[in-house]
Amino acid sequence: MLQLIIIADDFTGALDAGVQFSSLGAKSLVVTESGYDLAESEGLDVLIFDAETRHVSPEEAYHKVYTITKKAKDYGVPYVYKKTDSGLRGNIGSELSGAMDALGLEEMAFIPAFPAMRRVTRNGVHYVDGVPVAESMFGKDPFEPVRYSDVNEIIASQTDKKGIRVYDAETDADMMRIAEGLGHEGLRLTAGCAGFAGILAHVLGFHGKSPDVPEMPGKFFMVCGSVNPVTRRQVAYARDNGFKYVCLSVEQKLSPTWPGSPECESAGREWLAEIGGSHAVLDANNPDDSARTDDYIRSHGIDIETVRVNISRAVTGAAKAVIDAGLDARLMCVGGDTLLALMGAVGVNELVPVCEIERGVVLTSFTYRGKKYHIMTKSGGFGEEDLLLKLAGGMRA
Repeated sequence: MLQLIIIADDFTGALDAGVQFSSLGAKSLVVTESGYDLAESEGLDVLIFDAETRHVSPEEAYHKVYTITKKAKDYGVPYVYKKTDSGLRGNIGSELSGAMDALGLEEMAFIPAFPAMRRVTRNGVHYVDGVPVAESMFGKDPFEPVRYSDVNEIIASQTDKKGIRVYDAETDADMMRIAEGLGHEGLRLTAGCAGFAGILAHVLGFHGKSPDVPEMPGKFFMVCGSVNPVTRRQVAYARDNGFKYVCLSVEQKLSPTWPGSPECESAGREWLAEIGGSHAVLDANNPDDSARTDDYIRSHGIDIETVRVNISRAVTGAAKAVIDAGLDARLMCVGGDTLLALMGAVGVNELVPVCEIERGVVLTSFTYRGKKYHIMTKSGGFGEEDLLLKLAGGMRA
């Protein structure tokens, strides 16, 4: 019987949380359709919904989370986990309110820390690499900048719901003590990022053998739509160490009609020939083009949300063109928006988490045109500078 439903606010977050369970042998599935029929979940232990609530209005986020949580309650699923961003972006307050209302609860526990990724909560203040989150890279996010570092202030700015209890945690041991102290009833609804999800996987009794890393092609191909400075440094390091670098032009990445056009398909064939047998990055955000990009956005009157959507669709449309042209490589996609757009481009709405390759890097599988593909994913803010070289040079469980 289905034991747990996870509701994530973006695609990479869904996979980050889901893999904590699949790596312990739990049968897990990530779906992108909020209307997924739970009657189809037979044989699953954990079902993860990518609810895509980060970029929508607080009201829509509340409704999406309420609807999925109510569905879980009506189906008799004993546990619900609301997966939030480890940098506290998005509609956290309204999402937690929706989950509480759907279950009829007056209180719930929120544990936002992810100590393994140097994200901790101390005296109610959330820190990223030792810096209060509003002063970190997440406070400078071009789409959802975090305005407060005090977690309760973030929640209060988004909902007047009382009873959301924020827990401090600086180590995995802290989070384990919290989980054990909550007991069965307290674990019925909890929230946090992939950090506490990993603790929950153990406390709920999911134990088994971690899946083996499957055989994959030797060539590495990353699709990048992220502007996060961590990812930008990783891409620059890869370029400096011999990776082929392919970047969309300003017109390609901002035109709503370019993805799927004959010009896009032709570019895919040309880029595949250019890459040859090399490792490569397909990028939508060349820093050298930033001034031209800004000029194009201003001259065409494009709003920031349209920019985000157009860039995701363009870079993933380009990736689909390269794949359709015959790319044989181990794939990687960075950023939840980019991954969702890529899966939309290839018509996939279900993925199976396999394991973590590196901390924060999830390997998952999907089927496209009758062929099974494996793809690595990560949030834009995860990983050391040389991460891409490690992933290209060798895989490990």
